[in-house]
Amino acid sequence: MFLSSSQRKNWMYKDEAELQALRIAANKKYIDKFSNILEPAAAQVMLSAEEERTFVRFYETQMRELCKKFQPLMPRSVIGTAFHYFKRFYLNNSVMDFHPKEILVTCVYLACKVEEFNVSIIQFVSNIKGDREKAADIIINNELLLMQQLNYNLTVHNPFRAVEGFLIDIKVRSRLNNPEKLRGGIDELLDKLYLTDACLIYSPSQIALAAILHSASKNQENLDAYVTQTLLGGDPTTLSHLIEAVRKIRILCKITESPQKDVVIQLEKRVQLCRNEENNPDSQIYKERMLELLDDDEERAARKHAKAKKHGQNEIKHLGVTAIKSESS
Repeated sequence: MFLSSSQRKNWMYKDEAELQALRIAANKKYIDKFSNILEPAAAQVMLSAEEERTFVRFYETQMRELCKKFQPLMPRSVIGTAFHYFKRFYLNNSVMDFHPKEILVTCVYLACKVEEFNVSIIQFVSNIKGDREKAADIIINNELLLMQQLNYNLTVHNPFRAVEGFLIDIKVRSRLNNPEKLRGGIDELLDKLYLTDACLIYSPSQIALAAILHSASKNQENLDAYVTQTLLGGDPTTLSHLIEAVRKIRILCKITESPQKDVVIQLEKRVQLCRNEENNPDSQIYKERMLELLDDDEERAARKHAKAKKHGQNEIKHLGVTAIKSESS
């Protein structure tokens, strides 16, 4: 149930101003930490919070394209969950610390697991251009980090189930003929909402109803009586709140243009200059850190094996003494 979920408790916010405050704080945290560590030229080109948001929005469009073209066909629940993860991650992290192109593939891969869309890592990276072995390493290395940043709140309530519930209810309790014709408009609005903050502000049922009313309007159908009387029972307070939420959701969809290519290219150059090299898979310091972690794992495994072997030898000695005493008794 959404009302008792970690999503509602930990990842729903009052408005876009609250989200912006979190992003500004994440940006400031990175700048404060690295401004005196980076080379002066790199420190001077650090991104502002607004520029970071533009950069993230570009990679949201990239993630949407990856999900659309994915083979085998990716369920909508996986796409919705991946976008939730991506948006949550960058509320508290800077793109200069963790590059979006590396986090987005990790979000999609983790969403596949959580939503039980069974694809192997080999199948998954076959959908990615470039060095697929490197992509697999990046995903595996970032997966635990992503879960930690999500506070292990991995269950996501998407609006798709609410849409199905509304459509069934409309068939039964409204005068609308053939509600199935609304699906095209519903999918259109939900697709646009991936590129907005709607899922961090509005409940799945509010988003679902906004999509249905948007589609009804496009199809020149009127569901006012269904919403006001049948669905809400004429409650004026609830109705006023819902109308305002639906209005704001539909406004969000009108400002989903992708950032201009030349702007993104300049931001990309600046990110490469001022990013945290410890989290850059192409940097020497990152590769050395990964080797250290691998060595640590191997050393721990060797110690564990030696300990188990010693424990086994002690058990053999103990069993031998017991057996001898038993025979002499």
